[in-house]
Amino acid sequence: MKQEEDAISFESVYEKIKDNIKDTEELLKIKEAYQFAKEKHKGMKRLTGEDFITHPLHVAEIVNSLNVDATTIIGALLHEVMNNGETTLSEIEEKFGNSVATIVDSITKINKLELVDDSESSAIYLRKVLVGLATDVRVLFIKLADRLHNMRTNYAINPKKQKEKAYETMAVLIPIAHRLGINSIKSELEDLCLYYTKPDVYQDILEKLSETKKELNDSLEEMQESITNILTEQGLKFKIKGRVKSVHSIYNKLSNGKKWNEIYDILALRVILETVSDCYLAVGLVHAKYRPIPNRFKDYIAMPKANMYQSLHTTVFGVDGHLFEVQFRTYEMDEFAEKGMASHWSYKEHGTKKVQSIMEQKLEMFRNLIETHEEVDDLAFAKDVTSDMLAEMIYVFTPKGDVMELPKGSTPVDFAYRIHSDVGDKTVGAIVNDTIVPLNHELENNDIIKIKTNPNGSPNKDWLNFVKTSQAKNKIKSYFSKQERVFMTQKGKDILEKELRKRKLSFSDIMSDENIKKILKDLKLKDLDDIYLSIGTLRYTAGFIISLTTDVKSNVEDALIEKVNKYNKTEGNYKNDIIVAGIGDILVNIAKCCKPVKGDEIIGFITKGQGITVHKKNCPNIIDKEERIIEVKWNYQNESIYLTDLYIETDNDKNYLSDIIAAFTKRNIYIDSFKAKEYNKSYLYEITLKVKNKEEVERIILDLEMLSFVSKVSRSK
Repeated sequence: MKQEEDAISFESVYEKIKDNIKDTEELLKIKEAYQFAKEKHKGMKRLTGEDFITHPLHVAEIVNSLNVDATTIIGALLHEVMNNGETTLSEIEEKFGNSVATIVDSITKINKLELVDDSESSAIYLRKVLVGLATDVRVLFIKLADRLHNMRTNYAINPKKQKEKAYETMAVLIPIAHRLGINSIKSELEDLCLYYTKPDVYQDILEKLSETKKELNDSLEEMQESITNILTEQGLKFKIKGRVKSVHSIYNKLSNGKKWNEIYDILALRVILETVSDCYLAVGLVHAKYRPIPNRFKDYIAMPKANMYQSLHTTVFGVDGHLFEVQFRTYEMDEFAEKGMASHWSYKEHGTKKVQSIMEQKLEMFRNLIETHEEVDDLAFAKDVTSDMLAEMIYVFTPKGDVMELPKGSTPVDFAYRIHSDVGDKTVGAIVNDTIVPLNHELENNDIIKIKTNPNGSPNKDWLNFVKTSQAKNKIKSYFSKQERVFMTQKGKDILEKELRKRKLSFSDIMSDENIKKILKDLKLKDLDDIYLSIGTLRYTAGFIISLTTDVKSNVEDALIEKVNKYNKTEGNYKNDIIVAGIGDILVNIAKCCKPVKGDEIIGFITKGQGITVHKKNCPNIIDKEERIIEVKWNYQNESIYLTDLYIETDNDKNYLSDIIAAFTKRNIYIDSFKAKEYNKSYLYEITLKVKNKEEVERIILDLEMLSFVSKVSRSK
């Protein structure tokens, strides 16, 4: 389906942007971003024959139509510069700030991913990875706009690739557009995908619509005029628009067994009113004139859809004997129905529109997930996003009638934390539909929940066994983490004071301001409480801390060496993954240069200001440094996840990232990060993996070496 697009220019897009963005400085930054992208893409062409810069311009135009903020528009203009413009992340950060740089970096990583095959599991995995990499929801807006423009110009690539892109769009991106509620992008993508995957079906539906197009349009205009007269007579202020149902929507009806003459809503009218009460009044007035079809009235205002869509739907027998679907919604609902989550920025900026509470809850879920991303690994983050954002939803109510959206399987505790973290923390009971229920009770659609709280109440660790939302889990864990920190800090202080009394030393002398500064500097701690915490958690002993303040022990390295020498090298049950010379309670760090994993031959190195760093025995960075080397060994009683690097070289310049990811997926090995560099007519992939031991690394290396395009795999450059 070759779409004839109007010629695009920055000037034409900029005029539309000015309707959305009013801040002069932001507009100047947008201009600067365009000039930067234009220079980086200079001389490059798309397969359509157009200058490459037209693509980011179209993407910027699409995201701007969603009323996004300036950062999103700048990110859209720059989203290909790292792929095609030989631009560094630091260069973008320096010119446009950290937020834009993060967005562009995420888009660059996402654009390297492709669907491995057409299986559902592959689609789910890619969807998880994509959403997990999008650490800012605006990345998803840009990705959807990027794919929409690429699908509009899909005719320029070979037929096999056309279908692959269409299937990937259906499996991965359309579900995300649906969950974000961006109907304007979702519906166009659906039509485009149908055209490329089932062209005969698409053309057949199009021809049937064309055969009756004049008759349908005449009926639509007459019905529109009739409803306009009905509502105007009652003094309602509104807008009304009509449409013929999309090709994909008709295809769905036919696929579900409907015959052409059984599709009731080929003709549709949308009435946009000022208030919710006007919507209910308007539908009543239309029903008084035109008989509604039984069981076709849907109230999505009181009970929104899973993607927060709100509207009243009815189907009536209208003029000329045609059936019409008529929708009634407010202006805010209409904007959200078309633009989904992206419309949040326009509401927030103009301040004159009330943001829907459900939308705020959804955005709060995203914010909560993003805020906790630094505390969990990427896999856990992707899992949280999938469970909270892509799960089947239920809608429940507060006693006042406010609607709350929760993932299916949620409990009263999830509900309490959705209201506020303080309510969750102090929850002691719940009443659902006037019946007292246990806190692990599974909520259902339309439940009315009342939470009982106690000012002295506190979370229970058992709640972690049944809460559904990551928001509740994170808040509960955070509460106990803070409690544990307070307890361990006090414990550490008590241990230090006891040790000082035992040695008959003065607390004020040993823990003077000067000595505290020295300890903080040596151990890279934040404050005095951090020192106490390090003692309470056995990171350091009280004796070790005291030794750092004496004249004899002038630095942390000497104190560490003495501690190691004081102990016999005995076996025992240790908490740490690495045992240092027979001692289990010394803090160690894994060297970032060689990244050893359990099973590698290792050695310890006392690093200035950082304690003991564990290297592989053959690491070049510790050669000729024997005076700081100490014996270390793996504790095989513990199981942990380690990061390690693989360097994969290919024998040609084709990008095989999706095939490489498939190899890791088959082994259930997860990627922490990746870089791809093209040089000397080949690719070098630098991939950081999460593994349990050396055996896992060796297995995946063998798998990779079996791939026909791989020339070399190693754990070092």
